[in-house]
Amino acid sequence: MKNRLWGKRVLAIMATATLALPLIAGCTASENTDNEQRVLRVATLWGGQDDSYFRQQFTDAFELTHKNVTIEIVPAIEQSMYGFGNPEEQQEAPDTIESLKKIMTGDNPVDVVVADTSTIKSLIQENMVKQLDPLIQEDKFDTSDIVPSVLEGIKDLGDQNIYALTPTFSSSALFYNKGLFEKAGVEPPTDNMTWDDIFNLATRLTKGEGKDHVFGMAFSTYNGGSPYYSMQQYYNSLQLKVFDDKAEKMTVDSPQWEKVWSTVSKLAIDKVIPKGDEPQDQQTEGRYNPFQGDLFMSGKTAMAIGDYNYINQLIEANKNADKMKDFTKIEWDVVTPPVHPEAPEIGGNIYLSSLMAINSSAQNPDDAWELIKYMNSEDWAKIKARSSYELVSRKSFIKPKDGLDYNIQAFYTLKPVPPTNTNLDKLYQKMPGLWQVSDKGMEYFTQVLDNKKTPKEALGEWAAKGNEMLAKLKKDPKATFQ
Repeated sequence: MKNRLWGKRVLAIMATATLALPLIAGCTASENTDNEQRVLRVATLWGGQDDSYFRQQFTDAFELTHKNVTIEIVPAIEQSMYGFGNPEEQQEAPDTIESLKKIMTGDNPVDVVVADTSTIKSLIQENMVKQLDPLIQEDKFDTSDIVPSVLEGIKDLGDQNIYALTPTFSSSALFYNKGLFEKAGVEPPTDNMTWDDIFNLATRLTKGEGKDHVFGMAFSTYNGGSPYYSMQQYYNSLQLKVFDDKAEKMTVDSPQWEKVWSTVSKLAIDKVIPKGDEPQDQQTEGRYNPFQGDLFMSGKTAMAIGDYNYINQLIEANKNADKMKDFTKIEWDVVTPPVHPEAPEIGGNIYLSSLMAINSSAQNPDDAWELIKYMNSEDWAKIKARSSYELVSRKSFIKPKDGLDYNIQAFYTLKPVPPTNTNLDKLYQKMPGLWQVSDKGMEYFTQVLDNKKTPKEALGEWAAKGNEMLAKLKKDPKATFQ
């Protein structure tokens, strides 16, 4: 579970390095003059030789308006080094934090760092990035228009101080099919509903058998795969852990974990949510079905959690509805993802992957701040609000697409889940077998779905087996398991 989250985050970081990270680079000058040519060195976690897309999307505009500044992009880890070579030779996962520290120190340190929340929090804890509050106050830089949940998420990283800003963020919401609710005579969901409320609605919307079955809800818009991984949507805000922060003891044998497994397994067994073993729709008459496997667009689920980019797919599908056989235009809307009473303001998988901070050892801190101000300005948000697949951080420029009228606030009302263990990435790099400890839970959860064990029994056995695996990893960090 946690490993899957880590894996997803790495993919997101790698994507951002190409799409949204290569934002800056920097270098020299204690006293800048208007005519002086300067270099701004920007660090990204991952990167490669081709950074053209990112430059087009972000830094080209800055260089156009700051003609005496040249941006140099400096990846902490060269992506190409880990994508080629002999596949039989296992390449050890690089330590991203240590790699980043190397380019933040030394004779030619980078000026700006672009990274995700966990990385920025680690750098804050080690005093490696500058606090931005004094610069914001001095320049009267307006933060009042920044999405409150984004700004609060940033402040959570630095003990209520600002150490970074992000021009964009990604998020998810709960999509619902208006037609299915109307047909069932059930009131549709609203913002800030609890998970129990949504599960109750889902139960009422569940109907049909076999190929005509309609799920009340799905944790994802796409079919396939056990809810073991997708139910992260359910427990993320509870910040449950598979093992402790030192990876020495399992923590799954607890009442909270038991409630999660009991709730989700019952919903799957009752076919309120997909169990993961449902037969897939087959192509008919040799025709390609662009929505094969899409639970929401195929009308197989009344509600589904989807990310912001999913709106583009819905708009495109509805525009071309008359060209597609067996596809009916969908009337849809969104509400905030469900919340837990214990954490009523947190949810939605709001992800801040392009946080921009100034290196405490920056050689060119003035241009570094100019870049961050520009990237988080109203002018930049106005330009990028129309084209970004993420949401811009300034709420005045967040509007529904294509003139539609849907609940766009659902994507940014809730706060992101704050990172708790910033050492987690390093643990997985040191002990790759930790992935298998987390994945082992899939075996036990499947036994619950098959009614072979109760959630309490399965979690107890996973805890016992996991503790054996952790003990072995403590002795041999490179150990693997069958």
